[in-house]
Amino acid sequence: MAETNNTQIIQEGYAKFGSGDIEGLLNLFSDDIEWTTQTVMGAPFTGKRNGREAVAEFFSLLDENEEFTNFEPREFIAQGDRVVVLGTSTATIKSTGRTAETEWVHVFTVRDGKVTSFQEFFDSAAVERAYQKAEAA
Repeated sequence: MAETNNTQIIQEGYAKFGSGDIEGLLNLFSDDIEWTTQTVMGAPFTGKRNGREAVAEFFSLLDENEEFTNFEPREFIAQGDRVVVLGTSTATIKSTGRTAETEWVHVFTVRDGKVTSFQEFFDSAAVERAYQKAEAA
């Protein structure tokens, strides 16, 4: 039963992200959430962050730097306090106009009804290429 509840919390989070309700999304997180994304050169929001305020900054910087044309969680796998989500996304990098398309894996830990940790895995090389300015001829 906990696995079903944890999956519902994560699905609610994706719905809030998709509708732009970042404040509602942040309310699903514990105050001391650990947030980790792969480091991408040129992307100021990647790397490790701790705490809800730092995660709020992540979403603000993400919005400033990328425009998603597709963001689709496709499969939810839950066991114990973990929920793993497989998905795909396409985003345009605002500073370069280039597009980054990648499949991704998100790993959440949910305890006492709150998300306590998040890890993201994706094709960081593809995203990094999209952040690079065009080379001079």
